[in-house]
Amino acid sequence: MKKRYRIEVIKNHHDYKILLPSDLALYPIEKIAFGNKVIEAECLPHNKNKIVITEKLQKDLFLPSLENYLHVFIDQDTLFIGPLIGILTSGFTSYPFRPLGKRTSFFAKLLSVKKVVGALPFLFGEEHIDWKRGLINGYFYDEETGWKKLEVPFPNVVYDRLPNRRTEKRQSTQELKTRLQTDYLIPWYNPGFFSKMDIFERLQQVDGASQFLPETYPFTSYSIIERMLSDYGHIYMKPENGSLGLGVHQILYDRNEGYYYCRYRDHEGNKKLTKFPSLETLFKKVFYKRKLSNMIVQQGIHLMRVEGRIVDFRVHTNKDETGNWQIAAIAGKIGGAGCATTHISYGGEVKTLEEIFSSNEEHELYREKLSEAALYLSEILETQVEGIIGEIGFDLGIDKNGKVWLFEANSKPGRSIFKHPQLKEFELLSRKLSIEFGIYLAEKAITKPEELFQ
Repeated sequence: MKKRYRIEVIKNHHDYKILLPSDLALYPIEKIAFGNKVIEAECLPHNKNKIVITEKLQKDLFLPSLENYLHVFIDQDTLFIGPLIGILTSGFTSYPFRPLGKRTSFFAKLLSVKKVVGALPFLFGEEHIDWKRGLINGYFYDEETGWKKLEVPFPNVVYDRLPNRRTEKRQSTQELKTRLQTDYLIPWYNPGFFSKMDIFERLQQVDGASQFLPETYPFTSYSIIERMLSDYGHIYMKPENGSLGLGVHQILYDRNEGYYYCRYRDHEGNKKLTKFPSLETLFKKVFYKRKLSNMIVQQGIHLMRVEGRIVDFRVHTNKDETGNWQIAAIAGKIGGAGCATTHISYGGEVKTLEEIFSSNEEHELYREKLSEAALYLSEILETQVEGIIGEIGFDLGIDKNGKVWLFEANSKPGRSIFKHPQLKEFELLSRKLSIEFGIYLAEKAITKPEELFQ
């Protein structure tokens, strides 16, 4: 069962007692749990639709004094309240009002959905864990009182929001993850950044998914690029583990003149379009500082355009409170004039589908195409990637014939599209879904752990 109840505390009571509403009093409850803390308690019925616990019980459970309706799960003789959702990240500062610097605002918004979804999410880093006492000195956020640090038990579930691959690959991070998952059987969702090449190779094995994939290879030789330029007219070279459009180069071949062109941004962020008599010359001039073994080569697609500028689409998918995939947001991105990508940092603009397509029929047609592709690819990726995935950001393109293409899938998608005023409600939806999926996993871990820990 899964319901939400108001939790109240009786002051100055020094025993372990719980007053339960009549529907909960029917169960043979002998223990109460919060996070990984479990305490035996005397359970008594009362005629109010709330759960009342003694002050001593609250203190020994390390249950924060936060006004909230929380979920309740029952397994055998134990009443679980919460859930307690630990959001793991790094980069904490010493400033109490900005504990994560520039990222503080995002996390404040993420934690502020607690009352809407009925859970207790908090932030923590590896430095906040007290392994001996089984407690975490975590950061909680309240819209009225701001940030506060509170000691709580180990959580029911961990939501991975590590900011970069470097932190993720640290030995201490890997040991923390293994210990919480193995020793404490805590579900962990959204683990790991995707590798572009790895994702494409996995999807290539699935017939239905491969139709969305442009030809993509790790860079090995000029001959691959020459052949792809002959087939498609232009290709993209990009870092295998890059983000935000950094290091993306478009290479074009003019058959009539026999020249090669490269469109990119230099180290100062200036737009460049350079002309070369040969591919070898192009590489010596443009890529002389780059490690080519870390680059991938991708087929160029002749994308639909708006006023002569290329358009692609960001689609966010999230798992919901039932464990099913749904579309959280769709937005178009229009590239800056003369730019090889549509990234906002390079002059791109975010637009709604209604702003891009002039007729209702057209924007509904493409909304359906993009949604179907993203939901299908989410379900396939879930079977192809290790760990529990809760959200994906897809970069999709539509060519001049209306075909949908996948350019990238991101396990920790950026949120720049949500700056558009008409996408605010979808920004909230994505935050809610992120935490609601944590509630779903917490219930699974409590009532059906064999489905998560096989």
